[in-house]
Amino acid sequence: METEGFYLIYTTRTDNLFPDTYRNQYHVHILVHAGEMRFATKRKTFNAHANDLVIWQMTTPMLNISYSDDFDADFLLISNEFLGQFNPEMVYATKGYVFIKSQPVIPLQGDFLEVINNDFRQCWLRIRKKKHLFQDEAVGCLLQLLLYDMWNVIEEELDKTEIDDNASRIFLKFLFLLEEHCKTEREVQFYSEKLCIVPKYLSEICRNISGTPASAWIESFTANELRHLLSNRQLTLTDIADEMNFSSMSFFSRYAKKVLGVSPTEFRKNLT
Repeated sequence: METEGFYLIYTTRTDNLFPDTYRNQYHVHILVHAGEMRFATKRKTFNAHANDLVIWQMTTPMLNISYSDDFDADFLLISNEFLGQFNPEMVYATKGYVFIKSQPVIPLQGDFLEVINNDFRQCWLRIRKKKHLFQDEAVGCLLQLLLYDMWNVIEEELDKTEIDDNASRIFLKFLFLLEEHCKTEREVQFYSEKLCIVPKYLSEICRNISGTPASAWIESFTANELRHLLSNRQLTLTDIADEMNFSSMSFFSRYAKKVLGVSPTEFRKNLT
């Protein structure tokens, strides 16, 4: 099945379109083939050239955008909703988010360049060429592969880069704590105490870095855990409620419906 407007892919020369047309509407992934582009954030001006991967996050304003006359690039547009639906791994997604926020231009070479080029070619084939009966699902799988490959590139850079910003370090520690405890702990205060800060400050950090409060991050991680457990039909709903430390089945059902949009029973009915 296909959902209109969740994902688009263009080539600047063939389609006579440019990425800035879609900034702040989509997460924009730009693979530069030739020429040069220039843009700025509030803190810094960036230049991108051939074999650079550029990522514009929806929450980061891009300013003073310009292109050389010979600029040529593919650019993949992913809606926030589609990215949220098919994001395969939350911690690396956020590590990448923090890194890309300050370093939106990623040089590619060797195997990294070949892999990302191939990911874009596959996205082009699925989105612009022959449609698939399960279009969203097929494109979602390709998006997951592209994300894994991008994070692999970014992880290489993260190994060389120290994040000096104290708020970013707290944010990342919060995410690692979430990965460890989200199955049973769903209160902001639990995590703020682990980080030795007050809940208000933790939520402020999360809002400043990601645009989302700490409570929403907790719900997002918990929702992923719920999906994983509910997909295991060997576990009863009572088993899952107990494993996730819900005080009652009714509270479990209400919480699941809040973060998943459907009740646990309905979620299982919709599993293929």
